[in-house]
Amino acid sequence: MAIVQTHTHAAAAPASAKSVPKVRKLTLVDIAHALTEGFADFRAKPMTHLPIIALIYPLATAFGFLFVFNYDMLPLAFPILSGSLLVGPLVTVGLYEMSRRIERGEDISGLQAFNFFHSRALGDIAMLGLFLVALFFLWLATAMTLFSVTLGDPWQLLPTESVSLGEFVRQLFTTEQGWTLIAAGNLIGLVFAVVTLSVAVVSFPMLLDREVSLATAMQTSARVMTVNPLMMAVWGLIVAASMALGALPALVGLCVVIPVLGHASWHLYKKAVV
Repeated sequence: MAIVQTHTHAAAAPASAKSVPKVRKLTLVDIAHALTEGFADFRAKPMTHLPIIALIYPLATAFGFLFVFNYDMLPLAFPILSGSLLVGPLVTVGLYEMSRRIERGEDISGLQAFNFFHSRALGDIAMLGLFLVALFFLWLATAMTLFSVTLGDPWQLLPTESVSLGEFVRQLFTTEQGWTLIAAGNLIGLVFAVVTLSVAVVSFPMLLDREVSLATAMQTSARVMTVNPLMMAVWGLIVAASMALGALPALVGLCVVIPVLGHASWHLYKKAVV
């Protein structure tokens, strides 16, 4: 029995060593390649993205109509739109699975992107997703608190009956309180974005790709962030700018932007984690 135990521990040692992935130093070339490869994955079979687009686009459109036609929603407009980036890594899990299958030469037709539901890491993916959702709602609460401190109660100060979209914009951009809200909101939002990147920039694809624990995936993600702070800042700006540009033409651009960024995130993970 002792001999069996000795062999078991000897076999387990290399696996333990492999459970601590190495993190690479990224460059702008790596980011450019990740984006190029992400676009190539999108072009491989663009029709396979329809289930994901069918889920995301109507939700984005519904939010857009709420903000345009319901002034009561105006104080929540920017927090919700900007905060949606916090749950982006969760929303695009299916795209990571598609890129993983393309890389391995496997089938990506039909609903193959949702095969991650059968993944042994589904519980960890769900736990990390819940954390991001909680972070999103914490951001909304923080944004509304900041609004109250600077411009007053968002729904008493800006009632539907007396305030137009133009008046809301005027108060936001032509008053000292409005500019304080903008400056402080962006600064606090940056903190939330850094936390999200640190926790999730490679966690979801890593859980799909390797047999690692949630703690290991999150620790590796944090190490990618600390080893590559400048490149991660560049990546975050690219994601934010791409989403903003994609949303401008009646949200139509998101049908391309979201899949490309999702696939590119997978390739960025493959470049960052050895």
